[in-house]
Amino acid sequence: MKTLGYAAHSADSELVPYHFERRELRPNDVAIEILYCGVCHSDLHTVNGDWGPQAYPLIPGHEIVGKVLSVGPEVTKYKVGDQVAVGCMVDSCQECDQCEKGEEQFCRHGMTPTYGAPDRVTGAITQGGYSKHIVVREEFVLSIPENMDISRTAPILCAGITTFSPLRTWNVGPGSRVGVIGLGGLGHMAVKLAVAMGAEVTVISRSKNKEAQAKEMGAKGILASTDTDAMQAAAFSFDLIIDTAPVKHNLDLYTPLLEVDGSLVIVGQVGPMEEQMTIPLVMGRRRVAGSLIGGIAETQEVLEFCAEHDIYPECEMIRIDQINDAFERLSTGDLAHRFVIDMSSLSAE
Repeated sequence: MKTLGYAAHSADSELVPYHFERRELRPNDVAIEILYCGVCHSDLHTVNGDWGPQAYPLIPGHEIVGKVLSVGPEVTKYKVGDQVAVGCMVDSCQECDQCEKGEEQFCRHGMTPTYGAPDRVTGAITQGGYSKHIVVREEFVLSIPENMDISRTAPILCAGITTFSPLRTWNVGPGSRVGVIGLGGLGHMAVKLAVAMGAEVTVISRSKNKEAQAKEMGAKGILASTDTDAMQAAAFSFDLIIDTAPVKHNLDLYTPLLEVDGSLVIVGQVGPMEEQMTIPLVMGRRRVAGSLIGGIAETQEVLEFCAEHDIYPECEMIRIDQINDAFERLSTGDLAHRFVIDMSSLSAE
């Protein structure tokens, strides 16, 4: 299938229009016309080569919403015209213990990311959602609940599941005290989801500049990490802290905030952290953990949870030709929302 996307041709180049071909349908494939695609901070990191060398040209995008154009003969879950979504992965072995229990992101043989990785069958590099079409095996296509606003759904496929999964894993519910470090693309979804689960939620940020936004989302307020007295007074205040900071930072500032047996879960930074003192961990049997997106079943669950509770990311709609400006803003600004590309804007190219 001939199609069009926006690709980076090197780590220091802008994204530009790129004509390429999607694979012909395999028996279990679904061909999708992409209607909206979210812009994730990891798109920027990957394109820039921050996480290692990339195979260019590279089309990013793993928060994909669209409609089914055609299906392979073995597809049973989807039909032409269905509203569907694709998240951060498009394949896994489907046979290991992790895949069998619905944790495909931890596939023992390595899951296949939506872009920038070899296809399990052909070895061709996968290309993402900043494009008009995508072809994905049925098992990695998600159903969008009928009542959802698809123009605001895309970021749930990454920002939503990335924060929903640890909230579920650590059994957040009524009475839980949850802290969220940062009110950016991930953080604002963590707040909305935790509030809907019944938790008492506090945003932890360098300043209180976004306190009004945090309260509008249901948080009780902001704990300013630069306020030494307030931070000391907040010791033992949280059962769970979701750490969405996307850069190297010092956890010693935050671990004393955890209750005994509390956990701080890293979902933002991928890479090195500053040297850490063990004393706050030892003195409170506290834990530092990490979490990677979520499995397909759990991603379907977060879509349905958001539909049920009318939860949407804060979205700024852009045209595809505004993507480089969006990347620039993403790299320099602390944005409490997600960019979403209206892919109908690509048809004029």
